Amino acid sequence: MAANDIKICEQCKHMRMKTSLAKLKKLAPDADISTVNCKSYCGPCARYAFVFINGRYVKGATEDEAIEKAMTHLKK
Repeated sequence: MAANDIKICEQCKHMRMKTSLAKLKKLAPDADISTVNCKSYCGPCARYAFVFINGRYVKGATEDEAIEKAMTHLKK
């Protein structure tokens, strides 16, 4: 299985670090999951939850929606 790289912003207003990390680790246990500082997505970050997965920026209206959409980009 190829390694997946997942990042979530520590300062995103729509993602809760504790729950987000737990959900991501459960859905993608072999992934490299980390937090990052602000990526200057001030517009989208203020309005949406988002996840960086394998170089893609994936957004959702909620934390769960962003994570669900991000999982479609997992490498097999």
